[in-house]
Amino acid sequence: MARVVLAMSGGVDSSVAAHLLLEAGHECIGVFMRHGEESSRVCSSEPGDASPTGDMPQNGTAQGGTGGTLPVLGGLHQTRADHKQGCCTASDAADARRVASKMGIPFYALDLQEDFRRIVDYFVDDYLNGRTPNPCVKCNNWIKFGRLFDYADGVDADFVATGHYARMIQNGSQSELHRGLDSNKDQSYALFGIGAERLNRMLLPVGGFEKPRIREMATELGLGVAGKRDSQEICFVTQGHHSDFVKARRPEMVGATAGEIVTTEGKVVGKHAGYEAFTIGQRKGLGVAMGTPHFVVRIETETNRVVIGHQDALARDGLVANEANWLVDPSTLPEQVGVQIRYNGSPLPARVHVNPDQPDQFEVKFDEPQLAIAPGQAAVVFDKTRVLGGGWIR
Repeated sequence: MARVVLAMSGGVDSSVAAHLLLEAGHECIGVFMRHGEESSRVCSSEPGDASPTGDMPQNGTAQGGTGGTLPVLGGLHQTRADHKQGCCTASDAADARRVASKMGIPFYALDLQEDFRRIVDYFVDDYLNGRTPNPCVKCNNWIKFGRLFDYADGVDADFVATGHYARMIQNGSQSELHRGLDSNKDQSYALFGIGAERLNRMLLPVGGFEKPRIREMATELGLGVAGKRDSQEICFVTQGHHSDFVKARRPEMVGATAGEIVTTEGKVVGKHAGYEAFTIGQRKGLGVAMGTPHFVVRIETETNRVVIGHQDALARDGLVANEANWLVDPSTLPEQVGVQIRYNGSPLPARVHVNPDQPDQFEVKFDEPQLAIAPGQAAVVFDKTRVLGGGWIR
């Protein structure tokens, strides 16, 4: 029997993941990761304890506590329930704790608010640099499969598990990361940044199922979360447009990013209040009437100009990516691969070249030109369903 630390969000996927782990004979420890914007506290409980108190295990042992904050494992904290907006709310924590109690597994909370500020700063800075950030992928890399592994090491856990729709497939002694069975819910793109050395310690229990079946299982088990909606994409932008959030975080930049809207021919057709409100490929909300569909083709931070044009002006035959993370030896990449350039997209036929002297960078040449390749998004390389690695579009 293996000890598994499971990230529990209070949603249907991680709740059913707990059941699947227990069904497979594992010892399961549920962990709720508190990483919101506002100060809040979440609960912890031992199996069968309906109260929001309990013990936090350290290196396989338990020390009691009934409130406040217990420092654990180099800055990871247990905290008690309070209030928070957005995802990972107090109600989510309560749902996760209730599911854990029903299944008879211990449940604890980690206060990762300080770590999460790094995600927020990255999000804001990327928009101010004219890029299109992907905070969910960064969160997986830095927090969900970063700090969670730190915690797992501290409690002598063999594996870390989540409710992501992706699959771990064993090939000899090596675990491979593959696309989830449900193509409509696949989240393998968002996991490319996990260290290759951690693959053998990852479990993704729901990746071999389709979402409707997961909801059915939650209903059959009486978990009370079967109809719960999926969490929103950007958990900390709970109200308004992302540009409002950026301005609120960097008030000194209000007005400093305003400028002209120009066509690809250089004609000035309007003004904008800040280029952080635009993303490559955007069509709606441009603030100008052109008569025919126009799209954001380029954001020029040096001039504050937002360049718009017809759809064909978005076409590019390749890209350059950096900050690469490889789950295989990059020198062994197949000649033909698939490269996915956005979360809700599909891998596109392409060839990838990695400079042996700079393996943290690579170039992609698509078989056919692609539209709206956005700097700041991830470019993830696949061999059929297997994730080979990826990087960030430069």
